[in-house]
Amino acid sequence: MKHILLPVSLMLMMIPAPTDAQDFKTLYSGTGSLARDNNSKVLCGSVRPVWRDETTFLYKTSEASGEVVYEVNTAACTKVVSSADSLDALLSRQPKPYYVDIEDEDQFGNRIQAEPTVSPDGRWEAFVKNGNVWLRDLSKAPSQAGAAPVKFIPGRGPEKDWRPNGLSETESDVQLSFDGTQVDYYNQLYWSPDSRHLAAVRFHKVDERQIPLIYSSPDDQLQPRMKLINYAKPGDALSQSAFALFDMDSRRQIPVDMAPFDNQYGMMFGQWSPGSDFFTFEYNRRGHQLYQVATVSAADGAVKVAVEEKSETFVYYADLYRHYLKDGEHMLWVSERDDWRHLYMVGLRDGSLRQLTSGAWNVREVLDVNEEDGYILFCANGMNAVNEKGGVPKGEDPYDKHLLKYDIASGNIKDLTPENAWHRISLSPGGKVFVDVMSRPDLPPVTVVRDIDGAKVMDLQKCDISLLKKTGWTMPEVFVAKGRDGVTDIWGTIFRPRNFDPHRKYPVIEYIYAGPHDSHVDKEFNVFNRGTKLTELGFIVVMIDGMGTDNRSKSFQDVCWRNLKDAGFPDRILWMKAAAKKYGYMDLSRVGIFGYSAGGQNSLAALLFFGDFYKVAVPCCGCHDNRMDKIWWNELWMGWPIGPWYSENSNVDNAWRLRDDQDLLLINGEVDNNVDPASTLQVVNALVKADKDFCQYYMPMHSHNLGEEWVTRHICQFFYEKIINKKTK
Repeated sequence: MKHILLPVSLMLMMIPAPTDAQDFKTLYSGTGSLARDNNSKVLCGSVRPVWRDETTFLYKTSEASGEVVYEVNTAACTKVVSSADSLDALLSRQPKPYYVDIEDEDQFGNRIQAEPTVSPDGRWEAFVKNGNVWLRDLSKAPSQAGAAPVKFIPGRGPEKDWRPNGLSETESDVQLSFDGTQVDYYNQLYWSPDSRHLAAVRFHKVDERQIPLIYSSPDDQLQPRMKLINYAKPGDALSQSAFALFDMDSRRQIPVDMAPFDNQYGMMFGQWSPGSDFFTFEYNRRGHQLYQVATVSAADGAVKVAVEEKSETFVYYADLYRHYLKDGEHMLWVSERDDWRHLYMVGLRDGSLRQLTSGAWNVREVLDVNEEDGYILFCANGMNAVNEKGGVPKGEDPYDKHLLKYDIASGNIKDLTPENAWHRISLSPGGKVFVDVMSRPDLPPVTVVRDIDGAKVMDLQKCDISLLKKTGWTMPEVFVAKGRDGVTDIWGTIFRPRNFDPHRKYPVIEYIYAGPHDSHVDKEFNVFNRGTKLTELGFIVVMIDGMGTDNRSKSFQDVCWRNLKDAGFPDRILWMKAAAKKYGYMDLSRVGIFGYSAGGQNSLAALLFFGDFYKVAVPCCGCHDNRMDKIWWNELWMGWPIGPWYSENSNVDNAWRLRDDQDLLLINGEVDNNVDPASTLQVVNALVKADKDFCQYYMPMHSHNLGEEWVTRHICQFFYEKIINKKTK
């Protein structure tokens, strides 16, 4: 590969760019095995341990002699060669993910079909029959213990009989509820630990919107096939839940006032307290501006809010976290109420709230709550960074993730991974040691084993990229510049071509994904990504996290609220201008952009709303109008009920803005079950009505994942012909 790519790169530097498609194909042919070739020249790379027990794990790595499997004993600090068979055998014993049919869940992930459940003391079995809650005394009907009810199909009735397994009712069967119907039926049952109370959920099922997917070219028949899939969209009616409580001593239902918890996006059961005196539930109000955790008293059904999150924009519920402590009185909680994501201790009985961590940084995930030894292990980012709220001035990338240890008694926090890098952590099964892989886009991975106090137990390996460098591969650069407010640091990465020549002018392509649900620029070392083939063709590729994305402050993310068309573009453009000012070889008169899904929406918005800067775009499977896309993602950022801002942000309603000096290629799949394929077709319709010129590839039998070589080649060819070839014509 070295002998092919090097002459191509030299040719690009020495002679004018080719001016026909055949020249592109000649250049592109050298990129076919790029991922394999680049990765084959990386030795002793990132470690992915597979733990056997608390002190030993296996992992596979590439060395000059080929792939090697090692077994590491952290107690003895030894690393010995093992076998691939041993690793495969260990992998085969790893827990497999558990999947349920999405048709059996509501929009909040709760099971729609209740299963019979036996009380902790073994005396009772609760089950659902005819949509209502029933109780069976197992001491009087032991032979029927565990009998499963016939499946209840909402809107169509039972499969064959309303009785469990078609069995006759017995004298031990007692009906506890009488308000269940085919529309409002009980679907979840939860026993208290002392078996004296039963919590249940009554579910009001709303039929979900369905959209058609047309399979134009099925393998098994000539004619097209249509499939309808459930697909709720913003503004649609949603299923609702209500909690009920039953007392076993009196066989009666205790009223629970659920009126304050109507208009749900979702509601889910939490847990019973160890003492059985209350249970908790979580309530997410439609519009995502109020999220509450409440308790229900077993004695009288009284409902009390223990903790709540409110926002004038949105509460991003996926960033919330809860952990019930063993005393049953307290819950560990994560909140952004002070503009940063931090740990809090909630008193479930009295609603007290105590902040445990603070500062201009974010808790990313909690790995272990060790009450016995008195500490919490969690990952965080930004603690060692300069950011918009004035963090510790060490200059580290604020997105770098570290492992921290919080001492519950003293409140002290220790960074167990202090090196300036992104730290990928793998805890041992007992949480006493961990593997730490530290890297950055410009730092090949270094892997060590540490103990629970952060002390290094042993060095594992250090990545060697000397062979890769000999091919002319260029190290990425992490770059930072000020955003739109002149204060906030915006971070991104610059990827330069192989055999880079600073005396040349290079057009710039941005790969974008500005989904507010996360930050998206990879912070680990990687020698191949979506932009690598474009750098081989003579482009500089950039990736940036602008305002409106996650993992900085809440106010940083709030920019996206009802404003997805923004996508951080004011920050991205300033970032590129700052980079071009420093590096004169970045030609900002030739800027292209592409992205997938939300990135597809972003890349078309770049042309429509920021057309003075972006000239060429390839949006792939984009959600171009947020009224057309899935309900959870779009109502979260764009709000509910639907307002005029949905149209203001729509690429469909603003398609007329496409300019004559811009080039657009739309790509999407006809059977995309993530983003409604009609979203891109509505853009096409609007462009035609506005008499605009554009290109489209509507991919038969392709879903949301367009990841095949044909698509990649045509993305690269479009940019090459519209930017590099166009420059010389």
